[in-house]
Amino acid sequence: MSVTIALAGNPNCGKTTLFNELTGSRQHVGNWPGVTVDKKEGIYKKNKEAVILDLPGIYSLSPYSAEEIVARDYIVKDKPDAVIDIVDGTSIERNLYLSLQMMETRIPMVIALNMMDEVEAKGDQIDCEGLSRILGVPVVPVAARSGKGLKKLMEAALSVAENHQKPERLRIFGKELEDVIAGIAATLGGKDPDESWWRAVKLAENDEVVTGSLGPTEKASVKALVDQANQCADGDAEARIADLRYQYISKVVKECVKKAHKDYVETKSDKLDKILTNRILALPIFAAVMYVMFACTFSENFLFVEGLLSPGKWLEGVVGDLWGIGADGIVSTVEGMGASPWAVGLVASCLDGIGSVVGFLPLVLVLFLLLSFLEDSGYMARVAFVMDRIFRHFGLSGRSFIPMLMGFGCSVPALMASRTLESDKDRKITMMITPFMSCGAKLPIYAMFAATLFADQNQTMIVFSVYMLGIVVAVLGALILNKFAFKSGASNFIMELPQYRVPALKSVLIHGGEKVKGFAVKAGTVIFASTVLIWFLSSFNFSGMCDMEESLLASIGNGIRWIFVPLGWGDWRASVGVVTGWIAKENIVATFGQVFGGVSDEMVEAVMAGEEALPAIGEVFNRVSAYSYMAFNLLCMPCFAAVGAIKREMGSWKWTLRAVGFQMATAYVVAFLIHFIGNIIF
Repeated sequence: MSVTIALAGNPNCGKTTLFNELTGSRQHVGNWPGVTVDKKEGIYKKNKEAVILDLPGIYSLSPYSAEEIVARDYIVKDKPDAVIDIVDGTSIERNLYLSLQMMETRIPMVIALNMMDEVEAKGDQIDCEGLSRILGVPVVPVAARSGKGLKKLMEAALSVAENHQKPERLRIFGKELEDVIAGIAATLGGKDPDESWWRAVKLAENDEVVTGSLGPTEKASVKALVDQANQCADGDAEARIADLRYQYISKVVKECVKKAHKDYVETKSDKLDKILTNRILALPIFAAVMYVMFACTFSENFLFVEGLLSPGKWLEGVVGDLWGIGADGIVSTVEGMGASPWAVGLVASCLDGIGSVVGFLPLVLVLFLLLSFLEDSGYMARVAFVMDRIFRHFGLSGRSFIPMLMGFGCSVPALMASRTLESDKDRKITMMITPFMSCGAKLPIYAMFAATLFADQNQTMIVFSVYMLGIVVAVLGALILNKFAFKSGASNFIMELPQYRVPALKSVLIHGGEKVKGFAVKAGTVIFASTVLIWFLSSFNFSGMCDMEESLLASIGNGIRWIFVPLGWGDWRASVGVVTGWIAKENIVATFGQVFGGVSDEMVEAVMAGEEALPAIGEVFNRVSAYSYMAFNLLCMPCFAAVGAIKREMGSWKWTLRAVGFQMATAYVVAFLIHFIGNIIF
């Protein structure tokens, strides 16, 4: 029989690092049933019978967001065999509040007192045995980043799971209030007395979710007792219960924790924040950090050191060469087998299309690894805090920047993350502007144009400017929407700034690897199917096989190309690229790889030499129109998967169509201005 162990804890408590250390590569990410919230599940690498589930980070079992509801419902309703409650040892007072609430559910649990290496570095001492004795649950000191204590932690978790060792019920609410809660539990009845007790506490706290789950008869039967609980607590049982929990935590901490410095001591994080969140320096530093990240990805000789500090371009060359050798071998093999010309053409076309995307996979890998490093270090949380100062002028809070930051990876989870915003106005505006962030799927488009039309320019600056354009347009779009479509004020913004930490290499590799894996899977499935379709449309018309210029694809492109003439790229090949990009943005590169005969080194050399003998991107685009094309695909309607996410989160097609219409109009106007102004200047 397998054992299910759930990991729970506050955000930034080291839960994800612990999950990665316990499961390694034996994990997968899906969605909770009926809810589009990430569900991370893995197998304990030292025991295949132990299934580990990483719950969303929560501060309490009184939920407000979808993530908090998911975490609470799983603990209370699905009842895992055991819960590992990760407690940040450097912020033990705050973290223990959730611990007390989970103990009230009486689910077998173990407390993992994490970041003990940082506690010891500060000279503090925590009596884990004393803490375990007082709370009545095993308390295991660990350091997730180094893996210290994890074996003992899992032994304790498996032990409480197998022995069904429930936490003791702590008597911390006082006799009068506890008698009322016991009365509510008795009135509720039910087969599980532990669940009835927990629900009774929640009803005394006026929990809206639990209250809403009661039928009319139950509500009427417990109303008088809930009113009595409020009377016992001077009119507010919720506040009284919270206060009693914190009083108990204070006593526990006083007895079990000895701090080296009783007075406030400025930490290294505090000193860094004076610079990185400085009102004047914060934004220039953020821009510099982003530029360095893109330079490491795209530049061939960053800081005048060729290759060493430019892993993206170096890996791109290696993968491109290997793919080229393999593709040539496959085509030669197919020809040698006596295959018909159309079959050879299909294989060559598909390899060109997929190869155009695979060649940029190293750039995606390097960029995602660097983004994961910044996220795990705690810096991205500071960026959201800094952006709050700007976003507040546009009717949004800094919390909206968190989904936008996620949009640099993929728009779909970024759009899902918008549900954590408390204001309906903030949610809608954020979902309408988040696709303006340049997701990883758009990166190959910029890399393709940078390699073909900007080869003698600073390619890093070209790509960097496109990313910055997305942020600027998103901010201006929020201003327009807030002024004309929504007119309520900005929401409050409260978030925890975690301590700066050097991310664990394994955690960064797993985090970045997950995103690259998703990119590669899409290249092998959606893009492969698209390349077959594009080959068929570009090779046939209603009369049979034909030249590409007379194909069905050319007919479709010529039918819509007039729309894009004002933007500087009215060629049918550019037009069909936009359309196939709505399936998946990487498809644009795959499409170009087929209709232009492959984005090869020869094409780059031909474009730079001004040759027109072979069909190349340079025949359709100049630098201004290429930048216009990049901007349009940056800002226009995202892929169909992202549109589906907008529909799920918006809840109606009316708002979805409004969002798509706003994105398309913005993309058209910005691309037109780039083409118009660019041709005047250049």
